[in-house]
Amino acid sequence: MSLPRPMQGKTVVITGANSGIGKATAIQLAKMGATTVLACRDKEKGETALGEVKKAGDSAAVHLMILDLASQESVRQFAREFESRFRRLDVLINNAGVVLNKREMTRDKIVTAFAVNYLSPFLLTNLLLPRLVASAPSRVVNVTSALHFKGHLDFKDLQGKKSYKGSDSYAQSKLAMVLFTYELARRLKVTGVTANCVNPGAVATNLGRSDAGLLGAVMLVTTPFLAPAEKGAETPVYLASAPELAQVTGKYFVDKKQQVSSHESYDQIEARELWDASLKLTKMSKTA
Repeated sequence: MSLPRPMQGKTVVITGANSGIGKATAIQLAKMGATTVLACRDKEKGETALGEVKKAGDSAAVHLMILDLASQESVRQFAREFESRFRRLDVLINNAGVVLNKREMTRDKIVTAFAVNYLSPFLLTNLLLPRLVASAPSRVVNVTSALHFKGHLDFKDLQGKKSYKGSDSYAQSKLAMVLFTYELARRLKVTGVTANCVNPGAVATNLGRSDAGLLGAVMLVTTPFLAPAEKGAETPVYLASAPELAQVTGKYFVDKKQQVSSHESYDQIEARELWDASLKLTKMSKTA
């Protein structure tokens, strides 16, 4: 008789799960028995990852769903389809990320890097909150970066109209992710849903559709010295599954340990202002 696996009976959604940290995280959680949903933009790459995760994760309970974080309609469609297919959601891992050297806009007229790295995860999380709350105790895990320390939010120019640099835009979006995590944790305090964020460290990854300019060039040169995706997945997997973290919320983790994030990330006034701005940009009437 096989022993029960620690995530048996739990359902996990991972964005950007067709490669890098996302795929490595999916494999580990599938091995732990979770019903694992790969939320991927590219169907062909997603189907390839689906087969790999099923095989490496020794699990048939792995599913592919299409999600384009550059499209708010795609996010809404994903949420509707997920709710029709799955009765519970125990862990949502907002992992997908992108670095773009050129200022590009989505069909929703949002700067693509800001949309993919922060705004669409904000929208997705809030759309899936009813299912998360109904499945409580449940968890939201947001992947950020050490570069959030270099980020700053200018609410007069969130879209980078005045000036745009790929590295600055990425840092801003990752700071927004930390601010969002802390504000979400405060708003969900009595629901049984926790929200934490993770810096996976210096990991070899393609960051999705990267056109990263100088930042990309640096990463390309240093890739041989970066940790493999499996190492980067360790802390997201820990946050998603560790029993001792069941009631831990509103924290920033590095190497499976709580750490202090940037000074700006603790600004509660700024976090509420970001929340309100995000509501307007996603045309949501209410959230948590």
